Amino acid sequence: MDNKNPVRKKDFRCYIALTEHLRFSEKMSVVALDEKALDKLSFFSLSEFESNKSVNASANTEDIICVIDSSPQAFFENVASNSAACCALGLDSQSNLKMAQSAAKKCAAPGKDKGSSITCMLIVDAEQGTARSFTICCLPTACSRNNTPSKAHAVTTAVKASRGSGNLRIVILPSNPAATATAQAIAVARAFPIYNDKKDARKKLAGGEVSTVTVVVNVSSGASSEDTLRMKEINHLASSIRLCAQLVDMPPNLLNCTTYTDAAVKLAEGLPYVATKVIKGKMLEELGFGGLYGVGKASEFPPALVILSHVPPGTENTKSIALVGKGIVYDTGGLSIKVPPGMAGMKSDMGGSAAVLMAFRSLVLQGDCKVPVHALLCIAENSVDERSTRPDDVHTMLSGLTTEINNTDAEGRLVLSDGVFYAHTNLNPKVIIDIATLTGAQLITTGKKHAAIYCNEPWLEDKAMSSGKYTGDLVFPMLYCPEFHREMFASQVADMKNSVSDRMNAQSSCAGQFIGNHLEEYLEKGGAWLHVDMAGPAMTANGDRATGYGVALLYDLVRNCQ
Repeated sequence: MDNKNPVRKKDFRCYIALTEHLRFSEKMSVVALDEKALDKLSFFSLSEFESNKSVNASANTEDIICVIDSSPQAFFENVASNSAACCALGLDSQSNLKMAQSAAKKCAAPGKDKGSSITCMLIVDAEQGTARSFTICCLPTACSRNNTPSKAHAVTTAVKASRGSGNLRIVILPSNPAATATAQAIAVARAFPIYNDKKDARKKLAGGEVSTVTVVVNVSSGASSEDTLRMKEINHLASSIRLCAQLVDMPPNLLNCTTYTDAAVKLAEGLPYVATKVIKGKMLEELGFGGLYGVGKASEFPPALVILSHVPPGTENTKSIALVGKGIVYDTGGLSIKVPPGMAGMKSDMGGSAAVLMAFRSLVLQGDCKVPVHALLCIAENSVDERSTRPDDVHTMLSGLTTEINNTDAEGRLVLSDGVFYAHTNLNPKVIIDIATLTGAQLITTGKKHAAIYCNEPWLEDKAMSSGKYTGDLVFPMLYCPEFHREMFASQVADMKNSVSDRMNAQSSCAGQFIGNHLEEYLEKGGAWLHVDMAGPAMTANGDRATGYGVALLYDLVRNCQ
């Protein structure tokens, strides 16, 4: 303070009031959780598109991308016999059909690991001299037993590489629709992220310059009612995947604990048969959430546990399925602080909770849950100030077990442990699934495309593998051997430490087991538990965009576990 120009008490009070007002305004800023994006996606089956004249009429100016997983030459030789496919592909004249067939003959054969593509022009109106681009994308041929038969990742890559900036029609024509159509269709959604704060994007949105993306997919099972339900499912999943990615892509100055909690509650208000409960701030401490409160207490924005419960009529006494997501809106590492470049990108550390929230949304909107489903979002910011948890602190978890903190950057397991224990003791679950961007070691264990799973029941592990292959959200099992993992957390002063003593000993499995340590009673009574570590697949390979991973996996897995 400059003593020559002292601040009067009145001025100081005004300064404090102004500061609090600005902080309050930032806290109360609203997260617009919607699909106001530069690209508006709509999904139709082949038959829906052919019969919907209004969609057909408005689609004359769209460029077209055709995605196939078979030989382009063979496919286009026979396409003339499929009137619905010809309609979707814009091949409603002999001249355009011949142009597409000619392009297909020139298209290079797809490789084992990389697909191929070719672009030609189709005539829209010969008299006016208008045309549009027509791109054939062939998916790679290789598909090992640990990949998805849909080759969904290649679909996203192909669409990203072939799309332009205007209106677009994407036609998905799988050779085996029953097995691969859903994953291929929702893979398209991953190519069109919502969050964009660039100047040009804001200007276009303000002026209503939104591109339409019409996705036409062959889902034919031979039964129109099944096709209708499947298209409903695809539409719900596609929008939920984009919303999930929007949340993960948002910067932490917009998506903090308070705005995230408010956004989740607002979303739940628009869903049928959903009850909402929020435990936040000091109430967490008073109720014994030592893990969640201990991680988040240093932030300006208080931590919260958000519980969304969908109990369809007639299922009130039925055992439930509980989904628990790690929602660390930003992870500095705490006092065990991350160093550059390790901290940048840590806005994605709430990806597990975003997947839980949007899988829950899809399940409720689809409207055919046979058991109660609960979504638990463990929301906190691992921040630094004088209130921060210190290494050597001992926290009492909701389970009653004590944890000696030896690494404040191993915070995800702390919030999840409270979350799963709350689910076990309050929500009558038969299955608990937790999902998180938990360990960097996951990328070493299973890579950037497959999440790592840690599971006590073989049948649940098998279902997770099947759901991963069906939806394109791939998973692969880690070693499950609690008797070898528990000793990694030995403490002389508490029930356990929160980080392993040997980082060269199945580190990701051990991180999962820390959560399992708080579910021993539940597991001993026959409860099923699955831990999903999605640190790698949560983001694109270069780490610049969220993928919406986990939404489809959890959605399908819940349906298979009912």
